[in-house]
Amino acid sequence: MSTLLRPPALHGFLSLRLLGTATTRTLPVEQPATVTCRGHDPCDPSEAVLLTFEDPQAFKVKSAWELVRALTVFRFCSYPVLVNNCGKLMSVARGLLGRRGFSLFVRPTVYAQFVAGETEGEISTSMEKMSSLGLRPMLAVPIEEDLGESTGFVDRERRYDDNLASMLECVRISHSSAWSPDPMMQLKVTALVSPELCVKLTSLMKKEQYDLDLLVRAMSGEPISFPGLLESENTHFLLGLRRLDQIAQASIDKVRVLVDAEYTYMNPALSLITMAMMKKFNQQSSWIWNTYQCYLKDSRSLLLEAIHLSEEHSFCLGVKLVRGAYMDKERQLANKEGRMDPIHQSWEDTNDSYNGSLDVMLNRISQNPGRYQIIVATHNEESVRHAVTRLGALGLQRDEGSVCFGQLLGMCDHVSLTLAQQGFSVYKSVPYGSVDDTLPYLLRRAQENRTVLQGIRKERDLLRHELKRRIRERVSGGRWREREREGEREREERRERGG
Repeated sequence: MSTLLRPPALHGFLSLRLLGTATTRTLPVEQPATVTCRGHDPCDPSEAVLLTFEDPQAFKVKSAWELVRALTVFRFCSYPVLVNNCGKLMSVARGLLGRRGFSLFVRPTVYAQFVAGETEGEISTSMEKMSSLGLRPMLAVPIEEDLGESTGFVDRERRYDDNLASMLECVRISHSSAWSPDPMMQLKVTALVSPELCVKLTSLMKKEQYDLDLLVRAMSGEPISFPGLLESENTHFLLGLRRLDQIAQASIDKVRVLVDAEYTYMNPALSLITMAMMKKFNQQSSWIWNTYQCYLKDSRSLLLEAIHLSEEHSFCLGVKLVRGAYMDKERQLANKEGRMDPIHQSWEDTNDSYNGSLDVMLNRISQNPGRYQIIVATHNEESVRHAVTRLGALGLQRDEGSVCFGQLLGMCDHVSLTLAQQGFSVYKSVPYGSVDDTLPYLLRRAQENRTVLQGIRKERDLLRHELKRRIRERVSGGRWREREREGEREREERRERGG
């Protein structure tokens, strides 16, 4: 059995990841950077004033059907009872309509709103349209697992190998197309490593220290024996690490891989794996990124620890900053287990957490843009404006590549399009695949993001305003053309009388 090293920074980082409920350690406070602002006044809010996100013209590129479809879908999502029971409703609809009829119903509505397509041709059509609007795709293979969804060992490994092939195909599609000068894709570790193992690793990390170098060696093919794991679990872990290594090998210098965070009961293991990938592949640039969920009380500490770890191990750090999407389940689980609620108590606290973590990263980028990158992945307009204001204050250019923005496909287009029109790099998270493959993913996202979906009243209002504007133009245009025809007839009659 290999000897485990216990570097202090790594030990602190991993202990904080445990179950997302560890007491926040005393860490050095990240102070705002003092920089030369290259012609920008740090106190000048003019950059943010430009971004009001109030102009319905942001939707002028959409067809009338796309406007109607979005309004219908968002209206459906505004009813909690429908969102909470969407899985059951879909099952009933499938039973009544049959598989083919159900697909014919879902494809032009919910599927078309949030999914790029199934075939490479359909995906290309969607992505080319997105590219023409100045938006960049971040492809996402809709594959993930939660506890209790794994099957037997042989079938499980075969399924994970199939998932690996899908991920490698995603790398190929992202890289081979000219949709973006800096392509990105999303990855869930539980598509390649069982959630049961990730939960067990998280538990073991309370007493065992898994060194990054140990995981790097395992990724490279060395037959490591990890303490605390059964032989079958160890074999599966090695296979999973090598699958992840294949994806990273295929993507380096081509596509940036953004690893998603999931539930707190497995996040420490996911971060351990992701940091090992960073140590191996992020020596020159950030090709592997990790996700930080700012609705967690310890998110700022986790981010600061990751920064310190990247400095100690000399790798570049890519950060996807999100609010988080598992609030209800996390709170129910904490209450059931008698643990402290890991989620901030108020929306305002989460906003402060998000903006504070954002400031930490932007300050680092201003000091060393080659070593840090961030995607501001949020639908919150205030946080977007905050990021834009800080970019101006720190003298960071919009197209330098160290900072970009991200929203989900089919949502928050008024923010995405406005940012793109202002010259910022904007990515849309783009799932793709068949109805059967993507529907479970969409149902989970709908239930996890129910508060966002129910709160997009402003986007619905802008869509409705744009649709009414087009109707008025069509009606007034028809009247104008009728008046023109009447005038032409009168002129023709006068000419005839004069003749």
